[in-house]
Amino acid sequence: MSTPASRHHKRPRGEGQWALGYREPLNKNEELKKNDDGLNVRQRIIDIYSKRGFDSIDPADLRGRMRWYGLYTQRRPGIDGGKTAILEPEELDDRYFMMRVRIDGGQLDLRQLRTIAGISKDYARGTADLTDRHNVQVHWVEIESVPDIWERLEAVGLSTTEACGDVPRTILGCPVAGIDVEEVFDATSEIDAIKPYIGDPAFSNLPRKYKTALSGCSAHCTVHEINDIAFVGVVNEQGEQGYDLWVGGGLSTNPMLAQRLGVFVRRDQVGEVWAGVTGIFRDYGYRRLRSRARLKFLVNDWGAEKFRQVLETEYLAEPLPDGPAPQAPDVGRRDHVGVFPQKDGNFYVGFAPRVGRLDADKLFAIADIAERHGSSRVRTTLEQKMIILDIAPDQVDSLVAELEAIDLQVRPSTFRRQTMACTGIEYCKLAMIETKGLASDLIDELEKRLPTFDQPLTINVNGCPNSCARIQTADIGLKGQLMLDENGQQVGGFQIHLGGALGVGSGFGRKVRGLKTTAKALPDYVERVVTNFDTQKKEGESFADWVQRADDADLK
Repeated sequence: MSTPASRHHKRPRGEGQWALGYREPLNKNEELKKNDDGLNVRQRIIDIYSKRGFDSIDPADLRGRMRWYGLYTQRRPGIDGGKTAILEPEELDDRYFMMRVRIDGGQLDLRQLRTIAGISKDYARGTADLTDRHNVQVHWVEIESVPDIWERLEAVGLSTTEACGDVPRTILGCPVAGIDVEEVFDATSEIDAIKPYIGDPAFSNLPRKYKTALSGCSAHCTVHEINDIAFVGVVNEQGEQGYDLWVGGGLSTNPMLAQRLGVFVRRDQVGEVWAGVTGIFRDYGYRRLRSRARLKFLVNDWGAEKFRQVLETEYLAEPLPDGPAPQAPDVGRRDHVGVFPQKDGNFYVGFAPRVGRLDADKLFAIADIAERHGSSRVRTTLEQKMIILDIAPDQVDSLVAELEAIDLQVRPSTFRRQTMACTGIEYCKLAMIETKGLASDLIDELEKRLPTFDQPLTINVNGCPNSCARIQTADIGLKGQLMLDENGQQVGGFQIHLGGALGVGSGFGRKVRGLKTTAKALPDYVERVVTNFDTQKKEGESFADWVQRADDADLK
């Protein structure tokens, strides 16, 4: 007969943590990775799939390991959003791929930019989208073309390695590192210290995707609060440059803000500390359920104190000293759009494509405009924007005029500047509604209806609940869903999050009960809530602050 104590002390169910002895795969994804490292698919693509065609691809490679090289099958055209969660993967798959080009720190020279443009033109029907993690995505790529695309990219120092998959994704950095007058310091060398770990089999089988941010930007443009691991530039009491370490941030369907560990990481320690935190995720991360496999769940369960203890005692050669918190940013926008002075007396010029959408011709044009004005460097941002560096003072006006002549606005409206959109149903197999065109049309409508509105206001449009467009941290976050309109017809629409913010007062958007809108009625809704804010706001009050005190009726 069991005692009450024995009944209440059952062995806890394992979360699939390797460090605790749970090595047997607990789901299909873990089984796939145990059977073969995702990095090994590269040679099969080169030797077999590109020669024999789409039908020769092993399904485990097609929907799994090919992500380790930035390749996803795109959505077959003509499948409506109501079928997204119903159809099997092979029914949703098209015979073409989205390819993501990895651009660590957003750093590109003109040769690299023209290479991407050429790939877009020759192999991707001219498509090119800027993401909110520095990358460029192209579509309509055929498997037969992939080896040649890789050769072109690698010849100029670019790659697609680990741009997707359960691996360390693109390293976020400040796009104006080294030139920004206001930066704490230039963190480029520390990004370079992490790069050797990319493609290393020691970190090519993580429980889920793993996102890194690292910068000395005083505006905190790398959104460290929502990354798995983030190094934020600080200067300690001794005047030494280093980093404040944050872990466990992430959005999607269960958003969490990163936690400070309170340590000071010297600049020469970044590679070791990055490997240590990543090793904890690999060894202690949850592998039983995909929905709980991000680092944020482990950090949430352990807490910052235990995480620091395990890092220092099991993964580092020595403990880390306590360190200062970063200074709060004093800017309303973190995107580097506009004309700004550099340390060397030149200027950088940030401009806003519509919701990150470009094409091959525009990419070539950007390279040509930059070159004509004496620049050899461009940058991609975390807000689906671009920057041209190193413009002499007497060249700025001409550069701005040429960019704006091809609808690349340097002094855009708030709505053009701060509206982001994910890929949407046009190409994404997870999406339920269209996003890019809808968001572009919304910008046009708001510019007509609210021509004098100039306050910072982020509008982030997502085609599904996964928050690729960071809906929970936007002033107006729009989560795509299917809903019934006033006639009882199923249409695309959005659940609305209001008042999310990063930086001072970081927090997730407020959900008002029943607050949603059809896609058709979206411009009317945004006009109404922005007008309410504009008429009710106090001196210096942000949209997020107003949302916290506004009546529900003013938010609907």
